[in-house]
Amino acid sequence: MSTADWVAILGFVAMFVLMGLRVPLGVAMGLVGVFGFAMIRGIQPALNLLTTSPIRVITDFNLSLVPFFVLMGVFATNSGMSRELFRTGNAWLGQFRGGMALATISACAGFAAICGSSIATAATMTKIALPEMRKVDYDDATSTGVIAAGGTLGILIPPSVIMVVYAFLTESDVGQLFIAGIIPGIMATVMYMATVLIAHGKRLPPGRKFDLREAFASLKDVWAILLLFVAIIGSIYMGLATPTEAAAVGAFLTLAIGVLRRRLSRKQIMDSLVESLRTSVVLFSVLIGAMLFGYFLAITQTPQKLTAFMVALDLGAYGTLALILLAFFIAGALMDEMAMIILMVPIVFPVVTHLGFDPIWFGIIIVTACQLGMICPPVGINVFVINSIAKDVKLTTIYGGVMPFILTDIIRMILLIIFPAIALWLPMTMRGG
Repeated sequence: MSTADWVAILGFVAMFVLMGLRVPLGVAMGLVGVFGFAMIRGIQPALNLLTTSPIRVITDFNLSLVPFFVLMGVFATNSGMSRELFRTGNAWLGQFRGGMALATISACAGFAAICGSSIATAATMTKIALPEMRKVDYDDATSTGVIAAGGTLGILIPPSVIMVVYAFLTESDVGQLFIAGIIPGIMATVMYMATVLIAHGKRLPPGRKFDLREAFASLKDVWAILLLFVAIIGSIYMGLATPTEAAAVGAFLTLAIGVLRRRLSRKQIMDSLVESLRTSVVLFSVLIGAMLFGYFLAITQTPQKLTAFMVALDLGAYGTLALILLAFFIAGALMDEMAMIILMVPIVFPVVTHLGFDPIWFGIIIVTACQLGMICPPVGINVFVINSIAKDVKLTTIYGGVMPFILTDIIRMILLIIFPAIALWLPMTMRGG
């Protein structure tokens, strides 16, 4: 093996050691990227990367939508929109056996359309839905399993921060990625509901009496979410606005709606700005680290060598894809979705494009793999988020509740592979797409 190969191996080992020591992902990737680059090209060129990479990331126009979407999600949470979604879902679906579980999934889907984060969706719905399901005798395994799985919709239903990161790493069209996630998102929501009824049917409490007047009255509370979704995704689909412009409009509308409905006080607005700033700084630090690590990968030619190796295995396009997804499945069970995307996509993406797969379709496949990883043991970040809020629920109980949804995610991924049009049909109909 060449010197570059040994440096690449040492770099990956060092990065996983740093991550194991709980060094922040962005810092770990940045350190490995700079020191690895220095070992091959010298210290001065490596230090030059530190002067250019941060500026390139924070001035990238396509990434400016990240803080807008983060801010929109924080405004939506602090103005109580998530609680309204749950109340409306329960008003329409509560009549069925297990109706409150179905309402939770529908609320997760609705909140995902204005949030973009699975962790935020799972955390918010744990606080809202879990106490309500306990009141009507849902067992903890069912209720927490539903919330953990429903929370993963936050990265699939647009807008999605993970899709923005994928687009940044692969230079894909983030607008097309957002539109591509709509049908798979609806499909995931319906399949999760079916899983509730099939897998947990016998343990579900009976529904309550349906009140048509209450159901229609509840709709007046969700007009804001519908308006936001149409304003953002509709404007992108129709070609009326770029994703960045749509994100800015979405953040402003969420603030305006919260103020007009007297749901956001001056203090809440300031707290929302501070919270979104902190989250955005974390995300951008990870992206800066990813860029530095990308230079390291480029100089060691790791992606090109991996492409040549996997093509030489002669497994065929779908055999190689299966191998890549297996790697994502294993990684997803050990790390969070942001780490998985940033570490693995730059390495496997050249393989995928060499095999002729569509980058937008592959993005949806990867997001689905991330969903699976977020609820899969031994880590499953959504499971830990729920456990951190509902401390009296054991991790083993939550893992027991999510097992049926893991099978559902695998089936959905297979369907997306067999029928790529599920993800690609809407992007192809975009104006200017």
